[in-house]
Amino acid sequence: MTFEQEPIEWDDEITLLIDRIEEKSAEGGLTREERALMDVVETVQLLDPEGDGLHEFWQTALNHRRIITSFDLVGASAMVDVLNASQWCQTRNADLDQYTETESDYLASIQEELYEALSELAEQVAEFIEDELTE
Repeated sequence: MTFEQEPIEWDDEITLLIDRIEEKSAEGGLTREERALMDVVETVQLLDPEGDGLHEFWQTALNHRRIITSFDLVGASAMVDVLNASQWCQTRNADLDQYTETESDYLASIQEELYEALSELAEQVAEFIEDELTE
């Protein structure tokens, strides 16, 4: 199951901030707001339209709860809803082809909601950075 979605392109200001936070992360701890931004950016990369999207996200060993909280912290409530709605994927076989037709159809409908939520994310992240991370 492959999905069609253009990848998010962060503006230059956000990209520079992400690079600074990555450097800071290598040196030590991040604030909760910085960790939230990194969770969001890293998760968006994982949700790459070339891959298996939400199924792939739930099959990773990531701290899913923290990531969902991070999306909530940046104001991306639609992403929180999508991730919560797809949480059942975590308990399924790692092979996406093992999904029943009903599960595949349901996942496809959630995936569509994901793309709608992703289309709003760059603006939400920019607002979060302006409100919480601008010095």
